[in-house]
Amino acid sequence: MTIGALLFWVALFQANPVAALERSVGNGIREGVYPGAVVVIGTKDTVLWSRGYGHFTWSPASAVPDPDSTLFDLASLTKVVATTTAAMLLVQEGRLDLDRALQSYLPEFAGPGKDRVTVRHLLEHRTGLRAFLPLNRVTESAEEARTRVLAEPLRLDPGGQVVYSDLNAMLLGWVVELVAEMPLDRYVEERLFRPMGMLNTRFRPPRTLRPRIMPVGLWRGQAIAGEVHDQNAARLDGVAGHAGLYSTGHDLARFAQTLLRGGVTPGGDELFAPGVVRHFTRRGSGNRALGWEMRDTTTAEQTGSSLSAAAFGHGGFTGTSIWIDPDGDLFVILLTNRVFAPRTRSSITKLKRVRGELADQAVQLRHEWCRARSAAETDRCE
Repeated sequence: MTIGALLFWVALFQANPVAALERSVGNGIREGVYPGAVVVIGTKDTVLWSRGYGHFTWSPASAVPDPDSTLFDLASLTKVVATTTAAMLLVQEGRLDLDRALQSYLPEFAGPGKDRVTVRHLLEHRTGLRAFLPLNRVTESAEEARTRVLAEPLRLDPGGQVVYSDLNAMLLGWVVELVAEMPLDRYVEERLFRPMGMLNTRFRPPRTLRPRIMPVGLWRGQAIAGEVHDQNAARLDGVAGHAGLYSTGHDLARFAQTLLRGGVTPGGDELFAPGVVRHFTRRGSGNRALGWEMRDTTTAEQTGSSLSAAAFGHGGFTGTSIWIDPDGDLFVILLTNRVFAPRTRSSITKLKRVRGELADQAVQLRHEWCRARSAAETDRCE
């Protein structure tokens, strides 16, 4: 170990952000929000903190989550990690036009006013569609579910009010499949995850991986892992634009670093042009970018007070979140299984508090890292 690296780690373990970080994540376990968690914090070229906390279940005899090998059901992080990013690549290649009518890709999307809905509206959540439709209860098959979504009438004028809706991401996933001429899961694995080195990220993980998957429910007293928690994604056979993806903390770190590096993967390959990344991650309508949320007063509860206004991110119902701050050269990943037998009635409220505290602690951690590097004269960072 070099002197500079030694000084960094000494400063890191002495720094208040580390103790505060450990306390915040640990409080989530002690308060019954989630049995286990993984935290990964880093910059475009360095992982500053990576650790698993708690256990797979509330039993201390169960495994401890590992940032590199433990798979989490990402829930709505699927929207940005898979579907939005697939759209980015197709736009870059000139194969997808964001301002083209959705009907030109999916003619079955017919009905009053629906000819004015564009692909961009899907990403902005401004289609006018309802927020939620229980496909698992109103349909009997993936084919019937798709037909029901395509036939769903608009509730609002297209291009107007933002209504966050899983239906938008489902439709975008089907557009991606049509344009890419292959299933969504295959396209993202071949064109996105493999180039970024995200080798543990996938839809429909095989049974052989279940010992590595954080459980999200109980069945007759037994922990359930590897069965997608989102029942609409389950109705769509486990592959959907809005949910169904599984990943690890370290795989998501590679994803975040690719975006922080302007589209260049950790391996040094240019996957995206910088202009495409900026276009999808800059503020648009309200607190939304294209697919992503932006940090503002509406997201402050779970983004803290220290991330910049350029920070973008997303959360998942199962207890997952990722926030990326290009101005601060920082990413913050918190993965939990808060839907596994929560021991508190306010798990989501308490989880948001942990996320907000963690974001502030991550910013301070990066400051300490910069100070240590500068003191060792190994490098300078702002």
